[in-house]
Amino acid sequence: MQQSVKRGKLAKIAGCNIETIRYYENIELLRAVDRTSSGHRVYSPDDQARLRFILRARELGFSIAELRGLLSLVYSNEYTCGEVLAVTNDHITSIQRKISDLKRLEHTLSDMAQKCDGGEVPDCAIVDAMFH
Repeated sequence: MQQSVKRGKLAKIAGCNIETIRYYENIELLRAVDRTSSGHRVYSPDDQARLRFILRARELGFSIAELRGLLSLVYSNEYTCGEVLAVTNDHITSIQRKISDLKRLEHTLSDMAQKCDGGEVPDCAIVDAMFH
């Protein structure tokens, strides 16, 4: 069974910086935790699991607002899988939109680069395209 750990140990086992944990506490994604008699914060196994959830969701690109919504659902203990699926599908749609935007950007930059001869003079098709 896991045991409570101090912030430094939590950062190490979670694979993140202490500042990351502080940040999530400051924006209240992580709850205020208990302290030892000497004032050290101690994180219970539940706190550790919540941090893992937060870090994984951030790796998957969920925004802080989306993550707040997910945590609110999960910790209400009354969520449905359908509600989580709806949040996830919205996130997928957002990712698809970003991919589409990036592909357009790549196409535009590639077109600009093809028009540039890469010569030694300050006359550049890329610069001209960005001014127009």
